[in-house]
Amino acid sequence: MTATVTVIPPAPAATGGPAHRDGNVLRWLGAYTASMVGDNIYYLALSWAAVQAGTPSQAGAVMAVSAVPRALLMLGGGVVADRFGPRKVVIGSDAVRCAAVLAVAAVLFAASPGLWLLALLAVVFGTVDAVFMPAVGALPARVTSRDQLARVQGMRGLAIRFAGVVGAPLGGLGVALGGSAAAFGLAGMLIAVSVPLLISVRMRELPPDDDAPDKAGQTAWRDLRDGLRYIRGHRVLAPLIAAIALGDLGFVGPLNVGLTLLADRRGWGASGMGWVVAAFGTGAGVAALLLTLRGRLPRAGSLAAVAILGGSVAIGALAFVPSVAAAVGIALAIGLLAGLSGALCGALLQTQADPAYLGRVSAVSGIVSLGLAPLSMPLTAAAIGWWGTGPVFVTSAVVCGLGGVLALCVGSLRRAELPQ
Repeated sequence: MTATVTVIPPAPAATGGPAHRDGNVLRWLGAYTASMVGDNIYYLALSWAAVQAGTPSQAGAVMAVSAVPRALLMLGGGVVADRFGPRKVVIGSDAVRCAAVLAVAAVLFAASPGLWLLALLAVVFGTVDAVFMPAVGALPARVTSRDQLARVQGMRGLAIRFAGVVGAPLGGLGVALGGSAAAFGLAGMLIAVSVPLLISVRMRELPPDDDAPDKAGQTAWRDLRDGLRYIRGHRVLAPLIAAIALGDLGFVGPLNVGLTLLADRRGWGASGMGWVVAAFGTGAGVAALLLTLRGRLPRAGSLAAVAILGGSVAIGALAFVPSVAAAVGIALAIGLLAGLSGALCGALLQTQADPAYLGRVSAVSGIVSLGLAPLSMPLTAAAIGWWGTGPVFVTSAVVCGLGGVLALCVGSLRRAELPQ
């Protein structure tokens, strides 16, 4: 996928100030935030339209179909991001996603085509996401200097929280005012906002040595093998991605489907579960804000490991609290610890990886988080039905905690630091 991009002089290696005061970084952040809000509106519009056009099971299939091309093609998407540059790929991806969503909005305004159009849109979105997500992961290293990457990771976390808070209400408002077509139109327009902002962002040049692996005439398959070999042989990245995988596998199930079932069994109701979810989001937002303002936390590898371990203990404890108030307090701690460990792990990925490999590194990490971890959700639901919430939450906590144990046991990861 290609896009015509205006050539802009590269940003300097260092901005001389914190990233949250750098106009170049703020333009990138604005583009990313607009795109993420558009994504949240898109998913709400897609689910609403699918429910209106078919049965609940058919709607579930439409919502799940985008995960298949994303999981199958994401490794190739990492190669594309490293070969063509993350900004070109993100701009091209956003342009295609915007065009697809607006086209569906136009069709829905004029007719009622049924589920086939929604399923086609989901496949297109998932396919484009396979190249979009690795490129998004590789972009911060081209926007700012290495000493600001941790701060940028915190800013990215704040953008994700903001998109989650405002995206659903905006999508609901669009549906209320003009149905699914209006919501799709709003999503497409917000995604479109990101394109001119990204075009205005200045990119840093890679050092000559970093460009060396992508030799002229080298096949994409060779690029992929080189990337996997690079990750496997890296003393920090390999155990870091394994720790992220264990943490996500133990975290996603309990904090998604498991929390719903726990609230139902405790009689907390939808409002009680809403308070618990809000507390988690607040804690994660505080962690992202801390990293945004501080920019660097010492002993990042050890701190991430301790945060994973602390979060795993809190996940296990969540199944045994008797009241909503106690659950809110524990969820706040989970959000803070999970947000801190996630931001630190993301910052370490950014700073430890050679920028020329960042697309492929982000792709491997994305497959773990977006491909493997969601598989735990139906397993969690089934296991809770068999054994109850307590044993399942504790087992998930143990799996999550193994990520922290691994990070502490591997000396190179435990001693990893963020650049000053």
